[in-house]
Amino acid sequence: MTQPWLAFVESNTTGTGRNFCAAARKRGYEPVVLTQDPARYPYIALDGIETQLVDTSDPTAVVSACASLAERAGLAGVTSSSEYFIAVAATAAEKFGLPAADPRAVEQCRDKTRQRIVLANAGVGVLRFAEVTDAVSAARTATAIGLPVVVKPVSGSGSIGVKMCATAAEVEQWAGELLTTADVNGRRRILVEEYVDGAEFSVETFDLNAVAVVGKLLGPAPHFVEVGHDFPARVSVHDHERLTATTLKALTALGLGWGAAHTELRMSARGPVVIEVNPRLAGGMIPTMIQSAAGLDLVDAVIARSVGDDAPLHFTRKEHGSIRFMLGRHSGVVSSVSDLPLPTEVPGLVMARFNVSRGERIDLTHSFRDRLGYVISTGTSAREAEQAASHALSGMRVVYTTPEEPSTGPHLH
Repeated sequence: MTQPWLAFVESNTTGTGRNFCAAARKRGYEPVVLTQDPARYPYIALDGIETQLVDTSDPTAVVSACASLAERAGLAGVTSSSEYFIAVAATAAEKFGLPAADPRAVEQCRDKTRQRIVLANAGVGVLRFAEVTDAVSAARTATAIGLPVVVKPVSGSGSIGVKMCATAAEVEQWAGELLTTADVNGRRRILVEEYVDGAEFSVETFDLNAVAVVGKLLGPAPHFVEVGHDFPARVSVHDHERLTATTLKALTALGLGWGAAHTELRMSARGPVVIEVNPRLAGGMIPTMIQSAAGLDLVDAVIARSVGDDAPLHFTRKEHGSIRFMLGRHSGVVSSVSDLPLPTEVPGLVMARFNVSRGERIDLTHSFRDRLGYVISTGTSAREAEQAASHALSGMRVVYTTPEEPSTGPHLH
């Protein structure tokens, strides 16, 4: 191995994690995944990616592993495609003088309470919120904010633990469940925040450039699982400008002017309000959708930025893109999956994938983990792309039974 290493601190278990390693190789760097458990990432063995067993929750251990890599063949960069390890990767990169976001800004951003305080102080539109540490206080706070409210963990991603509660009793019950688990710092705390009923978007940025506004489709209340994305979002020029301006103001306030960020917002009656800023590239296959529709490879841009190369940020096509996800409805064991639709069968279909296979156990979590499969499509209009995605998804089937209730038979999705 003569190419310098590009170290990834853990990876996505689904989505674009595999693409990061492929992009590193394409640019002439050798990917290595620092991980506590290589078996979590099936693509590692399939693609022959080198790994190092590291306690990735310990920045000192990560820095030590990177030092070893630097001695072997040189270290070109340190990054991560995982929300949970962005700050650790940035800390390690800073130690070696490699390109990275400010790790202190990243760490601050990942704490939703600290993030909201900074944004509110900077005059950025945010939801009314309060951090609480016990269920009774959560119910009392919800009443003061005004029901319904959203109750969620202080840290996390993928809609894990996020729920809308319509009554104080619901708030107290859900808060009690969340508070049985400590956060990454060992503290038991959650957020109670205002619920805003409005269209939801994400703004994808690179450095302080807004490169895409994406429309988000959510599953039924009381949870907020994303069931689809559309690019570019169906939004007026005026609202597009308001969404991007709010996002850039938020990034500036948080000190996140470097690399990729994924900001989620809702369009409320008082204008755009930030739900959360994520100091990383978007998940949910959004980068693949944008590349398919517009020709902009954001994964490659992240790799380029992390090693100090130029990161091209221009569109080479002008089409529309859509993603639709198949969600599980209950827990069970997969007994069969259908054949996948092919692009030759559905005009505009870019790809279709299942996230589960025969014999696999499904545990319903009301989060991104409930996605059984997905499709990505493009079209010359928003309607064309959306119809292609819906048509392709309608042809995909997962049959699974519920072990606890064998007499009910199989369930079809």
